[in-house]
Amino acid sequence: MVLLFSSDLDVQKTISLSLVNLLVKNNVCKELVIEMGMLIPILELFQSGDPTAQCHSCACVAMLASSESNRDAMMVDGIIPLLVLAKSYDPMVQQNATWALLYLTQSDSSTRILCQAGAIPVLVLLLQSSDSEVQFYSCMALCNIAAIQEHHPKFLSIGGHYLLKSLLTLMSSSVQKNSAQACRCLETLSKNGLIQEQLMERDYVLPLKTLLTTSTPMGTESALTLMSALSAHPPNNETLVNEGLLDVMGQLLHHHRSSSVIITYSSKIISNLSSSCMGQQAVMESLCLSGLLQALVSPVLSDETLVHVTSCLHHLMTFDSLKSKLSEAATSEQVSGLVKLSGQTQNPQLSYNCAAIISKLEMTGELIELLRPHYVTMSEYLEVFLKNKDVKFQHLGIVTIFNLKKDGDFSALLANSELEVQLWKVHAQTEKTRQLLLMIQPVCPSSLSS
Repeated sequence: MVLLFSSDLDVQKTISLSLVNLLVKNNVCKELVIEMGMLIPILELFQSGDPTAQCHSCACVAMLASSESNRDAMMVDGIIPLLVLAKSYDPMVQQNATWALLYLTQSDSSTRILCQAGAIPVLVLLLQSSDSEVQFYSCMALCNIAAIQEHHPKFLSIGGHYLLKSLLTLMSSSVQKNSAQACRCLETLSKNGLIQEQLMERDYVLPLKTLLTTSTPMGTESALTLMSALSAHPPNNETLVNEGLLDVMGQLLHHHRSSSVIITYSSKIISNLSSSCMGQQAVMESLCLSGLLQALVSPVLSDETLVHVTSCLHHLMTFDSLKSKLSEAATSEQVSGLVKLSGQTQNPQLSYNCAAIISKLEMTGELIELLRPHYVTMSEYLEVFLKNKDVKFQHLGIVTIFNLKKDGDFSALLANSELEVQLWKVHAQTEKTRQLLLMIQPVCPSSLSS
């Protein structure tokens, strides 16, 4: 390795390439390379003017910077030359320099120095590179920087919305990893309110819809992550509903029945977009309801995913029109699934969500016929709810019993049962609590605020 200090450029090129190969294969300790002082001649090769030497030295720096303990050593003399080489006309020099910059954005301290040196405009410019690897590295580096809020003003200072234009263009890339990374970068940037406002002013929905419907699972998941972030802000929802995003969500639920990520994010987006009358109408006219109900009985989805599905369904049941539609659409298998999940004890939130859905079902003749075979099972989990120390479970149990008593068969089953005994115990306990509260005569909240 002492030959790196040779005055013969051809020797330096050969040795630097050998070092790259050793580093790639982990046949040499990255930290030892720094300790032996080899970084100095590597960085000097940046100034050689020889594209091959520059390419090799950039690759060395990239590999060395993959070790966090080495990054500080490169910050003093390496940053400016790397930024210059990232704009090189030689494709491999540019690619390896951008690769090295990416590694340097993986720690807060080196990222801060990079940004102070003007890295953000350079990386934004590289998004327009004709080299797909350069696009990917620069986009990932920008995403790392965007995750640190203190750098957001530098993003906002880039004029003409050039950054967002470039990312939206990259989102339409035929290279799937690049389009997915562009979505991840936009999702990270959208956490800044001003940047999100700028994004909403752009024509972003069409490339996003295209990515959602024609992409690989990786691209679809990245697009859904961005869509979930945007739909979480109510001012954006009218635009998203008008652009037919709920139709897309319904299609995704039907086409990706075994993907936990896609079903989870689709459920979140449907919940976010259904709060307006327009959103509720769009849900009714789409495949969203049937897709969510099908997910309920999927044998491959985890409890965590089902929590999101049932949270969405419970939210939809709070709207009268959707409650009627769901009550009509539920099949025997889906009702059985709701009852079974209500009774399981491993995941309390999943149990609560499913029981809450049942408590809101409209007790029509057809639905009563679907519920009757499960009355005994339901009585068992309702009794457990009434015994639960969590008041929300007690309240849910009471509300469910009130709903089920609309059927005379359930009322007959309830009479003189253990469930009825527990119901009276809750009543007595509540009455005793009320009397104790009267004894201490708490101050009325209105008098405290006056």
